[in-house]
Amino acid sequence: MVLDSYSNLLDICSEDVFDFQHPVRSLPCTVTSPGIISDPDWESSGSNLVGSASPCLKRKIVVANFLPLNCMKDEATGEWSFAMDDNQLLVQLKDGFPIDNEVIYVGTLNVQVDPSEQDQVSQKLFKEHKCIPTFLSADLQQQFYHSFCKQHLWPLFHYMLPVCHDKGELFERSLFQAYVRANKIFADKVIEAVNSDDDCVWVHDYHLMLVPTFLRKKLHQIKVGFFLHSPFPSSEIYRTLPVRDEILKSLLNADLVGFQTFDYARHFLSCCSRLLGLNYESKRGHIGIEYFGRTVSLKILAAGVHVGRLESMLKLPATISKVQEIENRYRGKLVILGVDDMDIFKGISLKLLGLELLLERTPKLRGKVVLVQIVNPARSIGKDVEEAKNEAVSVAQRINDKYGSANYRPVVLIDYSIPFYEKIAFYAASDCCIVNAVRDGMNLIPYEYTICRQGNEEIDKLRGSDKSSLHTSTLIVSEFVGCSPSLSGAFRVNPWSVEDVADALYSATDLTQYEKIQRHEKHYRYVKSHDVAYWARSFDQELERTCKEQYSGRCWTTGFGLNFRVIALSPGFRRLSLEHFASSYKKANKRVIFLDYDGTLVPQSSLNKAPSAELISILNSLCSDTKNTVFIVSGRGRNSLSEWFDSCENLGIAAEHGYFIRWNRAAEWEVSSSGQCSEWKLIADPVMHVYTETTDGSSIERKESALVWHYQNTDHDFGSCQAKELVSHLERVLANEPVVVKRGHQIVEVKPQGVSKGIAVDKIIRTLVNNGEVPDLLMCIGNDRSDEDMFESINKATASPELPAIPEIFACSVGPKASKANYYVDGCSEVIRLLKGVTAVSSQKDAASHSHVSSKDILEVVS
Repeated sequence: MVLDSYSNLLDICSEDVFDFQHPVRSLPCTVTSPGIISDPDWESSGSNLVGSASPCLKRKIVVANFLPLNCMKDEATGEWSFAMDDNQLLVQLKDGFPIDNEVIYVGTLNVQVDPSEQDQVSQKLFKEHKCIPTFLSADLQQQFYHSFCKQHLWPLFHYMLPVCHDKGELFERSLFQAYVRANKIFADKVIEAVNSDDDCVWVHDYHLMLVPTFLRKKLHQIKVGFFLHSPFPSSEIYRTLPVRDEILKSLLNADLVGFQTFDYARHFLSCCSRLLGLNYESKRGHIGIEYFGRTVSLKILAAGVHVGRLESMLKLPATISKVQEIENRYRGKLVILGVDDMDIFKGISLKLLGLELLLERTPKLRGKVVLVQIVNPARSIGKDVEEAKNEAVSVAQRINDKYGSANYRPVVLIDYSIPFYEKIAFYAASDCCIVNAVRDGMNLIPYEYTICRQGNEEIDKLRGSDKSSLHTSTLIVSEFVGCSPSLSGAFRVNPWSVEDVADALYSATDLTQYEKIQRHEKHYRYVKSHDVAYWARSFDQELERTCKEQYSGRCWTTGFGLNFRVIALSPGFRRLSLEHFASSYKKANKRVIFLDYDGTLVPQSSLNKAPSAELISILNSLCSDTKNTVFIVSGRGRNSLSEWFDSCENLGIAAEHGYFIRWNRAAEWEVSSSGQCSEWKLIADPVMHVYTETTDGSSIERKESALVWHYQNTDHDFGSCQAKELVSHLERVLANEPVVVKRGHQIVEVKPQGVSKGIAVDKIIRTLVNNGEVPDLLMCIGNDRSDEDMFESINKATASPELPAIPEIFACSVGPKASKANYYVDGCSEVIRLLKGVTAVSSQKDAASHSHVSSKDILEVVS
């Protein structure tokens, strides 16, 4: 059921198809009706778009919540002036793009613009700065950014659960609807900027996680990358979000999803696995998630800093003068620097408590250690932020009162805005830098500090050093900060442990000059080579690689609202309609129909696996037609299948993947010549028993021909891990036995060699041909990996020399997915509908009357 709140989010047709092999000049902009989307005339349809001025340039469209601009309005003249903020990452990443690419920015302004001025401002921004603004009303901005993003998503992504209703932390559907509306506005602006299918869109951070879905709906072929600058929480935390599935599915509508660390990517993969049942694997170093025939790639790389920008700032006379001033002010003291935003996750108070404990335990450092804490303005408002600020001020005051003097303050708290060059000067003049956040995504402070400590010739001269002198730096970094894994020479601390922080501060004061030099050189080499241009270039190249073959086949769009997705299929893969199958069915003189059972005739989720009376009736109708040979081909044991289909006199059964075959109820079971020896079970059974004992929820199914270990009721990640290990274990101990070990959908199976559904199908077809019953129609329907063997087998029948004529093949998968089948149906109910429809043909007694059964008659029978 589609929620009312989502009913107008996307104007979606339930089934659109787009053939990406069809040559296109540009992207489809809109979908007005289902069917094959033709190539639009972009020149005529897009002539009024803001971004249509440079059709010859390949575009990189960078989308973020805020545009990287400084805005000012002259109150006297009413004129707006804008300037790009070169200190922002979004501006600096341009250096990583090819020089012939045009970079377009889409985002909001950090000021409110009157509606009467918005058109003029839009034209001015695009003309002067290649920026396309998204104007949100003050009310929408409050609900979208300050309420949902900052009060719901941001705390949750930093591991804070919404447990207090009084603080307004609990989820509100109306705020999420505002988030949806805002993301739709952003996506519409991106669509205005797109010139062709060569353009790439790079969406940034958690504010815009629904943008990929809105883009994919309008522009199926668009190249979309998403990078999350914040942490991604563990699945236990993320699963508390009521709209968890909608956000995950939207991120999977991107082609590439980027994270700062492997931990964050691992949490994302776990959520996709646990919530959506998706599989992922690593191929040649690239991690990919299989999502309805598409491979969504993951990129793990911390953002870098603009080294040239920092080096230029260091050369400014004002910076050099400030460095000299700071070093003179704190001469003879060890300066420890902290630079943090004022929020509840930066651990400023914990850092100060660590310093307090250090001074308490180490009297010799009193009067020698100074912590300069620069506090950047808070990005959000709220009671929690005020409490964190008051606590930091209180602890700093207590330390200064206890250990300070008239000429010495252990803590220097700079809680006002300072120029960037002054911050650079503090970096260059400080002996140590500490980042003590309890949870943080992108934190570039350690990188900036490392570059600034390298200094330059002018600063070295002021210190009385020559250019050949070696530089030093010391870092203390929280293990919960995104950049921590890349700084192997830093002291890593648990910020929640005041003792741990105090010990790290002491170790930093006790380093030898040689150790300081070695740590600095290691960090400097990494930060210098992995700068912001490297980060952007690497992400851009990965996006191009991912998209290269992403849409080379035939794709379908399906799903309502935020469940919209693109399904990538092989070029010949299409939905099997009743009319099409019935037409071929009527013409055939000898038909062979193979049907899988679980997941094909009965839903996988069904608790009662026995066939319904309707299914029994349909199978009997099919089997009563002398032109039909119908087989159930299943992995289930012969006893249960015999019992369930006892009333189907002429139904053939291939049980346990074809190990046992019975042509009808009166016939004897034929047993495969493979695997008559079962001594291997004495080896495999104890191994499986060990894994069952150690994996809660798992079980062993003991078939006559095989052993199956089921883990569908286990913890998803643990069960998958145990299954992988079990396969490896069984392959080792059964290496000399005539069996194969296979991993299927939430099972691990050991069965005799030479037994599979494909081999069973081959045997049945050969037997029919040898008996003079040459089929001219082969139908096979199945839903899982084992059924792919059947599809492959009947597809080979078209080239078989044993068949005098080429039969018509209907290999049909249940559900649209990557498959060897050439057709698909939507689900078990569609399989039943299909079989019920053709019984209208089979039920005709007189062969002459077959030609009078029309598609209309068939549809009437189904209805």
